[in-house]
Amino acid sequence: MTGEAITIRPAKRADVVAIVKLLADDPLGQNRELVVEPLPASYYKAFDAMHRAHHIQMMVAEDADGQVVGCLQLAILPGLSSQGASRGIIEDVRVVSDRRSQGVGERLVRWAIGEALANGCKLLELFTHESRVDAQRFYKRLGFQPSHVGMTMRF
Repeated sequence: MTGEAITIRPAKRADVVAIVKLLADDPLGQNRELVVEPLPASYYKAFDAMHRAHHIQMMVAEDADGQVVGCLQLAILPGLSSQGASRGIIEDVRVVSDRRSQGVGERLVRWAIGEALANGCKLLELFTHESRVDAQRFYKRLGFQPSHVGMTMRF
């Protein structure tokens, strides 16, 4: 339900399993993530590195019962482009499948917009896979505009 209390907070190491499950909860993610018990150490190593990098924030949306129902990563990067402007980059926006279209993703993205503005960013970027048409519609509704052609090289 849209009016439910959702808390946006920094992710903790104890949230890594829930976050990985969120990342795997769609057709693209299920082929990239490895949801096994215990999780591979690489996930915890990556979380620890992100936690030490003060320009990267991994956030979770937590419901009133303390369940992680969404996540988002925000990186704030300094740059020389645009007269030395910092930019925010949103990645890994996910909401648990049975809670989508209930305002959780919007709360996460609006948090990121506010955080980028508070940190002096002149732009906020995100990338979504071309197959995620619903996500593209969602981001456009929040004010994002298509601007670039994204390219990926996987190793």
